Amino acid sequence: MIAGAPIPKQYCRIVGDRSLLETTLARIAPLVPPERTLAIVNRRHLRLARPQLAAIPAANVLVQPRNLDTGPGLLVSLLALARRDAAATVAVFPSDHDIRYEVAFRRHVARMAFLVAAHPDRIALLGARPERPETGYGYVAVGHRVVGPGEAFRVVAFHEKPAPALAARIIGRGGLWNSFVMVGQVARMLELVREVRPGDVADLEGIPAEPDSLAAAYDRVRGVELLARLPGARPTAPDGRACRRPRLERLGHARGHRADARRAARRSAVACAALGGGVGSAR
Repeated sequence: MIAGAPIPKQYCRIVGDRSLLETTLARIAPLVPPERTLAIVNRRHLRLARPQLAAIPAANVLVQPRNLDTGPGLLVSLLALARRDAAATVAVFPSDHDIRYEVAFRRHVARMAFLVAAHPDRIALLGARPERPETGYGYVAVGHRVVGPGEAFRVVAFHEKPAPALAARIIGRGGLWNSFVMVGQVARMLELVREVRPGDVADLEGIPAEPDSLAAAYDRVRGVELLARLPGARPTAPDGRACRRPRLERLGHARGHRADARRAARRSAVACAALGGGVGSAR
């Protein structure tokens, strides 16, 4: 409990006088207008979320019947966006980050969008240079450089919450913390998800993003971390020398939030990555 009650961390005021959700919306406001901003929340959190989402239209607040990890929530959001504009480019922003250099962060997100425009078969993924072998975070292992804007590199593997020894080895080989901030074309992201979870897409396609309509489908859908399962996934990261300024920290467990944020503000360098494709994809 962070706020004296069992409230999810994104609705809590951990750093400053705004919640993590409110701070996320303010951070991306210069990039995306409110009418093009969607948020997805769980029905049990709606009472907390509604006041904090007042800046965006009510029709842009998507509600899940319950939490099933990132996969179904991302899929419901992508399907809702596809019904509006399947040719759109979407940026995904988790609401559990503390970012101290927001101008630099937005500059990297814009670079990711340029990368996706040049390589529309790929998804851009933002990573942060680790400062310690944190076992509560996900990691990406980077590979060779991808030619194009953004000085991007392939990511050859994902590691979710590795043991301390493995986390140290990943860091020693240049691995990055996985922020789950992504940019990609809506249609391409759905295509990749459909390849690995065709049944889930079929179950959720055409269902309005509101809890009563989604409830039956959520009984059949399995929660899953989709990112590591995408076919031909090759996440990448930009040149570290170009990414020294922004600082990012994913706020994980309640214990140590403030200390983690202070340490991240000192040293964590943000990098960018691209994934997706397969045979014939941009190299």
